[in-house]
Amino acid sequence: MSGLSPDGWSRIWSCIAGSLAVSAHPLLSQFWERYQMWDRGLVDTLDLLLHPVRVRIVHVMSGGRTRTTSDLCASLPDVPKTTLYRHVGLLAEAGLLEVVGEQRVHGAVERRYRLRRERATIDIDAAASMSLDDHRYGFTAAMAALHAEFNAYLDRDHADPTADSVGYRQIPLWLSQDELAELISELRGVIASKMDNKPARGRSLHLLSPILFPIEERPQQD
Repeated sequence: MSGLSPDGWSRIWSCIAGSLAVSAHPLLSQFWERYQMWDRGLVDTLDLLLHPVRVRIVHVMSGGRTRTTSDLCASLPDVPKTTLYRHVGLLAEAGLLEVVGEQRVHGAVERRYRLRRERATIDIDAAASMSLDDHRYGFTAAMAALHAEFNAYLDRDHADPTADSVGYRQIPLWLSQDELAELISELRGVIASKMDNKPARGRSLHLLSPILFPIEERPQQD
């Protein structure tokens, strides 16, 4: 990572600080706010989604649910309210969240939002345009969000990793390019078959986070 640009380091520090700040430690919260300046210049979906708090908001909004900011605060109690309100505003301004209703609560207007799923994705072209620095930052953002989500799960009164089938095993696999393509196709098929599930009786929201990359250089072809 020695070749990472100063801007790349700034974004990674922002991401890490964001993950730590949700623990509500006052000093970490101050540190997080100090590194938020780059947020105000966000202009594209890539930057919007590569952020741990916004990733978590997208998670909570999945399944076509409509939620108010107060609902989101209840679902993400480890995120400071001012931080969450700001990120909801960014997502709404960029069109990833749409307003589907308003009501007046204690003299203030409370909006209900729905996730625009087609906008809340990084498409193939955007992914292909990502630099190595973007991938370093994106991976850090994903891990920060995952760390925060897992801590929030463990903090629940009735968390039971065994009963809840929790897993985070890492499995090294020897694969040819054809075998890799076959594995990816099979996994996509299994996951895609469940992606359109809606909230329903007996269902609860789970987080599946596939990570795949080579850990050795690809062998040279003779």
